[in-house]
Parts: sequence; structure tokens; C-alpha cells
Amino acid sequence: MKKSELRKKYKALRKSISMEEVDDLSLQIANQLLNLDIWGYSYYHIFLPIEQQVEVNTEFILHMLQGRDKHVVISKSNFDNSTLLHFLLTDQTVLKVNQWGIPEPEDGIEIQPEKMEVVFVPLLAYDKRGYRVGYGKGFYDRFLAEAKPKVTVGLSFFDPEPEDIEDIDRYDVPLDYCVTSSKIYSFGDVD
Repeated sequence: MKKSELRKKYKALRKSISMEEVDDLSLQIANQLLNLDIWGYSYYHIFLPIEQQVEVNTEFILHMLQGRDKHVVISKSNFDNSTLLHFLLTDQTVLKVNQWGIPEPEDGIEIQPEKMEVVFVPLLAYDKRGYRVGYGKGFYDRFLAEAKPKVTVGLSFFDPEPEDIEDIDRYDVPLDYCVTSSKIYSFGDVD
């Protein structure tokens, strides 16, 4: 399937999930993450969910990271050039939901992309090679290419597509892992 078809399919599938199910599945995904050997790093980049897009609730993962005294980094989107600015999440961070429904920091301590060691990546769909489909603006592919994190972890309510995504291009950055409520998928070599 092509990315545009997958976007349509998975947006529809997500809409069938209740908010209660989102929380239950998100907690199971967070618990699955405990089985990955990713907890020895310092800088973790995480997305904050867009509620109306029925994304994985990352609040449980945030609590795990904060309980381990990790540096948690969140992003602010620049829609003029499809890039992200990254800020340390602290007790003083003020979050504001932008016009696209994305919770973002108003400002704060900026962190350079190269500091990111583990990145939790939002996605709509992914295939068995670790290639993902997002919303189509390329924010995360640009960020991952610049940051070159040690580990990338997709979070999904669904298993991978059985067929390869047809229209992958040279800018698409594959994941190292994708974690669902019941399974961890591993792609390629991870340090």
C-alpha cells in the first residue's frame, strides 16, 4: 500500500478506539517498553499526543522517565519549514496546544538534536522493515536524520502492515523498534 492509503486506513482504525481503550493500550505499551534495553541513556525525546488524532498516550512513559531521573525532551513544530525545536521538559515548562492540536512547550531550555539518545516516534502505520508512515510533513524524518539517535522506538496500537510500504524514499528513516500493547518488533541492528 502507498502512504496516502495507509494514512486513511489507520486514521479510520484509530477513530474506532475509545479513550478508555487508548489509556489501557497505552499503559500496556509503556509496560512493554520495560523489556527493552534502552534505560541506560540520559536524553529521551518523546512526543506529546494529539488527542483528536487518537495517538498513544505517552503520559505513562513520561512518568517512567521522570522516575528514573532522565532528561526528557519535547518538541515545538515550525510549520513554515517543517522542522522541530526541542526543549527540556521541566516542572516550569508551560505547555500550550497549537492550532493543530499538538501540545507544545511555549519556550524553555533548548536542546540540540544531536543530544537525543532515545527517540519515541509517533506514527500512523509501519511495515516489517521498520519504515513508518506519519502525517506526511516529514518533521520526524528530518529530525531523526539530523539527530542520529542511538535508538528509535515507534509506538503503535497496531501490528505492522504485512506488505512493505510501496513509496518509501531516501528521506525515510526506519525505526529500530516498534512497541505495541502485546509485542516488541525489532528492525535491524541496534547498539
